[in-house]
Formats: sequence, structure tokens, C-alpha cells
Amino acid sequence: MEETNIRKYAQLMKELGLTGLEITDDKSRVRLERSASVSVSDSVYSASVTEPAAQNVSKSRDYISVKSPIVGVFYAAPAENADPYVKVGDNVKKGQTLCIVEAMKLMNEINAEEDGVISEICVTNGQVVEYGTELFRIRR
Repeated sequence: MEETNIRKYAQLMKELGLTGLEITDDKSRVRLERSASVSVSDSVYSASVTEPAAQNVSKSRDYISVKSPIVGVFYAAPAENADPYVKVGDNVKKGQTLCIVEAMKLMNEINAEEDGVISEICVTNGQVVEYGTELFRIRR
């Protein structure tokens, strides 16, 4: 990602009062963070560029925790009046769409990394989620 684009995102964060922003494309992932405790004029930005990472999934013995890979708005369905992608008790297959997280007007599908059964939906439709927020628990 070019420095000019990173600067534009940093300016957008400043304007919107955001403390974190992550942008992912086919070639790279950039995460910008700034401290919320300092004034906007004294903000310090840090950026890290990494190779594309797999979706954040924490594994425990009896369930898989699916976490948000970005900051955005959680949507359980593809449209306002549509059925949700998944409900508690649904069997899911690897690669199946679980939800959408909207970030900067981009709709990012979150897919299942493994087969299992939805045991819990941890957030509500329309809720703003942070990077790492637990979205689903999938029982193996």
C-alpha cells in the first residue's frame, strides 16, 4: 500500500475520531492505531503492513471462536428483510458465509474456517464491532 493512501486513512481516522482502522486487500494488510487519551492534534499513528492473514479464529477444546478481523458494523443477513446467514443450531461447512462486517462502505463476508454447529451468536445485528470481537462460537 502506498504512503499517500496510508496518510489519507490516518486523516480519515482523525476526522471521524477513530482509534483503530484495518484495511486488507489481496496483497497486504495495514492496521492503523492511535491513542485515544491524547488530543487529536498530538495523535501518534503507527502502521504495520503484513501478508494477508487467515481469519481470526481461536480454538478451544469444544468450540471454535470466530472473531472479527476488522472494525465495522456486524450484519447477520445479506439484506435488511432477508433471513440471517446462520442461526444457533445450524450446521456450517468450511467456507460458508456466516455474516458481513461493513467497513467504510465495503461489505466483508466472514466465512467459517471449519465445519461445525453454531452454538452461540455473540453480537447483535447492526452492532459496531472492534478488531478481535468474538462474533460466533462454533461447536465442533
